[in-house]
Amino acid sequence: MRTLLLLTLLLLTASAMATVYKWVDKDGKVHYSDTPVENSQQVEFKPSTENQVKLPPPVVIPPSAKAPQPAEPPYTLSITSPTEEETIRDNNGNITIIGKVHPKLASGHVLVLSMDGKVIGAAQSSAIFNLENIDRGEHVFQIHALEQNGKQLASTPPRTVFLHRASMKSVPKATQFSN
Repeated sequence: MRTLLLLTLLLLTASAMATVYKWVDKDGKVHYSDTPVENSQQVEFKPSTENQVKLPPPVVIPPSAKAPQPAEPPYTLSITSPTEEETIRDNNGNITIIGKVHPKLASGHVLVLSMDGKVIGAAQSSAIFNLENIDRGEHVFQIHALEQNGKQLASTPPRTVFLHRASMKSVPKATQFSN
């Protein structure tokens, strides 16, 4: 059975090699075809005209160690002012949060301040945050160092601060001056 299959495949491949015919038309143009035409001649190919593609041996590139990526600076962040559980008395509700970053903030990295778990204000390169009109009560602050794509690089421990301010509902009374 295998022998019969092998012979059939050999005959099919031999017939697949088509003969090429060449002829010249009445306008003098040369044509080539795989079917014979009137006044055509069979073209014999020399072994040197056959396509013989020889590939060079594959080049094996040894695995190289990847170029080391520049390490992100390991930031150390801290809040220097106000102190933990400090009470701030400001009737306008102003608080200044001062932080410290070591080493110096790299280009493309920013700082953001979060108050009570929510980011407040815009990202900035300075570690000084001036807040205005903050509601009285207990607040928890953190400073975060971020890449521009938002990936967090470091953050401070939470800092609890108490803000005391006069009631926002009270309106100052006008005083009368007597002459």
